Amino acid sequence: MGARDDLPLLDAYSETVTRVAQTASRAVAHIKARQGSGSGFLFTPDGFALTNAHVVEGAGELRAAFVDGSESAARLLGVDASTDIAVLRLEAHPPAFLELGSSAQLQPGQLAVAVGNPLGFDFTVTAGIVSALGRSLPARGGRLIEDVIQTDVALNPGNSGGPLLDSAAQVIGVNTAVIPSAQGLSFAVSIDTARWVAGELMRHGSVRRGRLGLQCAAMALPRRWIRENEWPAATGIRLVDVVAGGPAAQAGLREGDILIGCDGAPLAQLSDLLKRLAGEGYGRPLVLKLLRPVAGVLTTMYLTVRPAG
Repeated sequence: MGARDDLPLLDAYSETVTRVAQTASRAVAHIKARQGSGSGFLFTPDGFALTNAHVVEGAGELRAAFVDGSESAARLLGVDASTDIAVLRLEAHPPAFLELGSSAQLQPGQLAVAVGNPLGFDFTVTAGIVSALGRSLPARGGRLIEDVIQTDVALNPGNSGGPLLDSAAQVIGVNTAVIPSAQGLSFAVSIDTARWVAGELMRHGSVRRGRLGLQCAAMALPRRWIRENEWPAATGIRLVDVVAGGPAAQAGLREGDILIGCDGAPLAQLSDLLKRLAGEGYGRPLVLKLLRPVAGVLTTMYLTVRPAG
């Protein structure tokens, strides 16, 4: 197969990335803060925008500039350092916004396009693939940002807070970090997590959370087990680490356990569990359904955990 045979494939790829970039560019803003700057994007027609918490942290005055030359004051509605998500309300804005997609059905190898606005009147576009899902990323203050999408999309600091999009120009993540020492690794907070955080910030100005003392990673459940148990979800949450003395450890959870349900509903991804710990579920006991590998067999168990504040 020669280079000429690759041309249709390359043309389709280029056309897709170009279309996504053109769709997104009008809704992506350069966020100017006193201590620095980054990107953000409109996600509603009435001027609500998403960005990174670290972009706006400590800012007294915020402004948003767009590629059409317009600029607006921006009011900070709320910040959630635990997910590096912040919500802004713009006084004026272009008639454009990006649709929020879903990160639940993402697959490694899927096309991902990052759009940023690091300069205010220009925008940057980089493309690559989804490399891994369900990652944890260290954040400021020693916290872990959970349910992070890993990509090989090239990012620079000015892209922080911009959208990560799929081939349909729907937002699948909020770009948050690049690891300088690891070439080709960049990360985005999954849009399913960002969506519910944004809802909490818009309603209450903050997100209250219970704490379990766990480090988790999404994993595929064995197909045979799914078939034999007629389970509705293809993935679960594997416990990578259980903090000694924490609520999960006190309830009897162990490293290697696979969480598959909570209060009668499936847990397919980490954001499903995070939702149970936030908002109205803050501090409420959780009945967890889990699979525990015992002598090579997945044994179903139920444990009740009371999250700490």
